[in-house]
Amino acid sequence: MSLTLESNRSLKAFNTFAVDQRARYFAAAHNDEDVRDALAQARRLDVPLLPIGGGSNLLLTRDVPALVLHMASRGKRIIDESAEQVLVEAEAGEPWHPFVLWTLEQGLAGLENLSLIPGTVGASPIQNIGAYGVEIKDVFAGLTALDSETGIIREFSEDDCAFGYRDSLFKQQPGRFLILRVRFALRRQAALHLEYGPIRQRLAEQGITVPSAQDVSRAVCAIRSEKLPDPQQLGNAGSFFKNPLVPAAAAQTLRDRYPELVGYPQADGQVKLAAGWLIEKAGWKGFRDGDAGVHRLQALVLVNHGLATGVQLLDLARRIQVDVLERFGVSLEIEPNVL
Repeated sequence: MSLTLESNRSLKAFNTFAVDQRARYFAAAHNDEDVRDALAQARRLDVPLLPIGGGSNLLLTRDVPALVLHMASRGKRIIDESAEQVLVEAEAGEPWHPFVLWTLEQGLAGLENLSLIPGTVGASPIQNIGAYGVEIKDVFAGLTALDSETGIIREFSEDDCAFGYRDSLFKQQPGRFLILRVRFALRRQAALHLEYGPIRQRLAEQGITVPSAQDVSRAVCAIRSEKLPDPQQLGNAGSFFKNPLVPAAAAQTLRDRYPELVGYPQADGQVKLAAGWLIEKAGWKGFRDGDAGVHRLQALVLVNHGLATGVQLLDLARRIQVDVLERFGVSLEIEPNVL
């Protein structure tokens, strides 16, 4: 058995908030057999198994009484190609942004709008990560996962995953399915998504009229770098709240009061409001209470200035939720997984 089990391991390096909580047990899985071994060890020790990737969507408020399994498998490959698409597969532990850059180096388009998102390939379907008009479900071609209840390896199609806005079957049933590898359907001929204003504006500023997928990726990286802090420099988990969906009538009522309200009409008749705009309008942008704060450039991002605990960050989030609800009648949902 190749799995190395540790006790009382600090998780500070395994969550991008850099919150220093500890795992009762910890191991890193480099292949499928390690994952099976970890499942067996958790059963032997009579503790839950908690898989994590890059910890970029995680807020720890206490020590974790579980076997925390860091999914560390690596590998990426083109597994099939036709005139219409190229099928690419990556292991769960592959860091997301380097994987996106690798696909672009292969001349493949589809993931460019998702550049510079922290985390790992295996975690990407759980949250159905998305940015600038593209979500994982738009390029998803399947995944392989181990069912922790049955020990059976299963293949999942898009329909099986029940993707929603920042949601999936894997988020609804946390810990049950241990994602081993993910497949994406990409293209040699780019069908670029430039609907979001900042991308078009950035490309226009650079004099690029016929952009490539790599041009879009570079534009997205520049935009994100200007607005979002680097977790290596300032602890954060990216967007802390989901953009709320409200009925069109409710959005219009708010727009009557606030003509500058930022919202995006959806196909189902609802309107997706910009949570960052609501938080900033309520006066929270740049707020700091001890080491727990709201980023000075992006109100949607909560930050750890050094020694904030998960409890302090969660308390700040609750205060923002209450204030936004009282001011605008809109409920904000926390995006990261809170433990």
